Amino acid sequence: MAPALQSPFLKRVTLDPSKTDREAFPFTVLPYLADEFELDFESAITIIVGENGSGKSTLIDAIAQMAGFAGKGGSQDHQTGEGGKENALARSLRPSWLPRVRRGFFFRAASFFSYVDYLSETGGFGNLEQRSHGEAFLDTFQDRMPAGQRAIYILDEPEVALSPQRQLAFLRILREWQLSGQVQAIIATHSPILMSLPDAALLSLDGGAIRPIALEETGHYRVIRSFLGNPTAFLADLFRDLG
Repeated sequence: MAPALQSPFLKRVTLDPSKTDREAFPFTVLPYLADEFELDFESAITIIVGENGSGKSTLIDAIAQMAGFAGKGGSQDHQTGEGGKENALARSLRPSWLPRVRRGFFFRAASFFSYVDYLSETGGFGNLEQRSHGEAFLDTFQDRMPAGQRAIYILDEPEVALSPQRQLAFLRILREWQLSGQVQAIIATHSPILMSLPDAALLSLDGGAIRPIALEETGHYRVIRSFLGNPTAFLADLFRDLG
């Protein structure tokens, strides 16, 4: 018997020229969307990093919509509306799957509580609206994104409501997904803690191109390391011109 296929299941996304409008957002503002744009997924967990404005959320939203998720997040069964700017990139992406995965979840921190409201209105699970933001995030990761099923999970800034301790708890969940062989995850984050996941593919959008990067080379890691190494000196330099 042939071995079961393991993640990643979405192998590559490219642009379909017949569906690409280069006069529309985001093609007009993101240099990494060149004519030969191609993004390969070679690891079960892909982590996308970059400064604000580099296009992380735009890319994550487009991949999620291409995969069949609503713009505000949830599973493919949740019709929570589109939210945010129309993403012409989503219409342009051409995926390569092996196999096609239709189960999964799109976690979008910016509209997460629209999803919670949707669950409340439709009799969804739990009482997320009564939890703290961080507790609601972790409950969602644990309850709606199990490691034991073939699925694709797409997450945009999942760390925003998580304390460092809760980020470590989420890091364990990511490791469980990774080791299961059943889950592919594509994550945009500013958290060096999440970026540290062993064996994850770490990609940077800084500089206008998509490129592999080591944790220690990211601006996020360097700033945090410099600050924690000597907060007094760091702040003195930051505030030097303020008197």
